[in-house]
Amino acid sequence: MVSAVFHSPIATATDGSATKTEAAAAHSAVASSPKDTQTAAQTLPEQSAPAFDWNGLLLKVFPPLAGLALLIGIWALVSIGTASSIPSPLETWKQAVVIFSDPFYSKGPNDQGVGWNVLFSLKRVALGFGLAALVGIPAGFLIGRFEFLSRMFNPLISLLRPVSPLAWLPIGLLVFKGANPAAIWTIFICSIWPMVINTAVGVQRVPQDYMNVARVLNLSEWKIFTKILFPSVLPYMLTGVRLAVGTAWLVIVAAEMLTGGVGIGFWVWDEWNNLNVKNIIIAIFVIGIVGLLLEFALIKIATAFTFEEVKS
Repeated sequence: MVSAVFHSPIATATDGSATKTEAAAAHSAVASSPKDTQTAAQTLPEQSAPAFDWNGLLLKVFPPLAGLALLIGIWALVSIGTASSIPSPLETWKQAVVIFSDPFYSKGPNDQGVGWNVLFSLKRVALGFGLAALVGIPAGFLIGRFEFLSRMFNPLISLLRPVSPLAWLPIGLLVFKGANPAAIWTIFICSIWPMVINTAVGVQRVPQDYMNVARVLNLSEWKIFTKILFPSVLPYMLTGVRLAVGTAWLVIVAAEMLTGGVGIGFWVWDEWNNLNVKNIIIAIFVIGIVGLLLEFALIKIATAFTFEEVKS
């Protein structure tokens, strides 16, 4: 049996021209030399390196410098307006160079360098804050975990928290019979409230579904604390720690002004008694820089131990 296939003349012509075109293109590709390929590659535009983001750098650097320049300008105008009763920025800078050339000198208990005064203040803050953390963080967990304790202590916290920390200083002097423990007691009482409140709020905001699962699995209180409460409450707890340290550093200056001894607050008051305003201004900047460093360090610690969705 013989079968015949008929093709249209138009289709035949089209297929033939397409075949010729493809053969010519293939022949042209084969006939092209490596030199021609290199020439074509050289004619392609090269990818340029990404340009440096000068605008981003300017936005990061210029605003802080502008704010600092504004502060120095206002300071200079105030110095001129008060007939140099307030030292000028240049005079204060020269005095700062002299002070920080030897910040750890010691010429007796009441005459020590600014470095020793800052270290003594930090030591008092560390002791008072550490005691507050040992008491406040566990207390916050218990108050947030058990409703009975929450109802029991919430009125006491609401009553005592608004009291100025310096109001507790005479109580400390009466009980501890010494200026140094009284200052530490003042730091303790002002640092404990942020940690108690933030930790308790964090415990109360743990999703109820987590606690239901723990109840179904019959987990012990220790397991609930280590596996559920602590990871969830950690961001709140670190926020309370950061607030407590900032408050403690503010209060220690005022407490040392009243109690005396060695410390940055006592140094400020002693320079005021000597009418050395330049040293007082230097002490203000030292207090601010140390507080800024403490805040920055705690923010970094909190960021390292905080979940991504909380960071944002």
